[in-house]
Amino acid sequence: MLIKNFFISLSQNQLLNSLAKKYGTKLGARTIIAGTNIEEMIQSVKELNHHGISATVDNLGEFVFVKKEAIEAKKQIIRVIEAIYNNNADAHISLKPTQLGLDINYDFCLNNLKEIVEVASNYNIFINFDMEDNSHLQSSFDLIDELSNEYNNIGTVIQAYFFQSEDNIKKYKNYRLRIVKGAYKEPENIAYQDKKDIDRNFIQLIEYHLLNGKYTSIATHDHHIINHVKKFVKENNITKEKFEFQMLYGFRKDLQLQLASEGFHFCTYVPFGSDWYGYFMRRLVERPENINLIFRQAFNKRTNILIGIGVGAILLGRHSKKSK
Repeated sequence: MLIKNFFISLSQNQLLNSLAKKYGTKLGARTIIAGTNIEEMIQSVKELNHHGISATVDNLGEFVFVKKEAIEAKKQIIRVIEAIYNNNADAHISLKPTQLGLDINYDFCLNNLKEIVEVASNYNIFINFDMEDNSHLQSSFDLIDELSNEYNNIGTVIQAYFFQSEDNIKKYKNYRLRIVKGAYKEPENIAYQDKKDIDRNFIQLIEYHLLNGKYTSIATHDHHIINHVKKFVKENNITKEKFEFQMLYGFRKDLQLQLASEGFHFCTYVPFGSDWYGYFMRRLVERPENINLIFRQAFNKRTNILIGIGVGAILLGRHSKKSK
């Protein structure tokens, strides 16, 4: 739990995020993000497609509090949609409502999302709403409910660590859903804290949606859970057209290729852009194994310096609070 809280603190540190934006790929980010611009991202997606893997593209950024930034994020996502279509890429969009202005004004965010979903609908491209922390959970579901009155090319994410996820997966069973464990720090009165409890609920949610839902995206790097799903779908005669496995760009590449070669639908979560640091740190939170993966393939002297700065900033902030 201490390690988890530590990396969440790093992900929210403004100094670190600004440094990460400034130095970007020099800090080792290129191993886990598919470039800093649309051209680099499309090249990465096409390489995945070459191996029979589709992509869900995330224009990195969240928790936007300025309208100008939200509008620019909207325009950038629309450019991504057009690039996917024009390059005949096998990909769809993942987006975060807070990047489109949810913390500014609900209706402002809704209108931004409508523009995006409308363009995507015209190109027959799916839009997935990433779920964020608990403070944005209900408002994000409200956005989906409203947009569903007009569009059918949207889906969302169910986070297994929330107690209420069983109710949500039943409510949204007719949607394409990505099921994840969850990557934010949530209080114990609303979310499971123990890994065993989260894993158990994760599997239960997956099994429910496989049996009752529209389409299931199973987002995990855990080969034990993947093997469980393989056995479950075989025992219950669930066709491969009903689900896909998902992993993050840059993680467990060999397993991604293996699953695709076995004939399973596979989708890689492809983040790109300069606002990568919060994303990077939350990947460390999700599973202890991710720390080992990233240390082996992404960490270098500069990355360690960046984390060191973050530790100092966190300690300084805590000291300042105690001194008041």
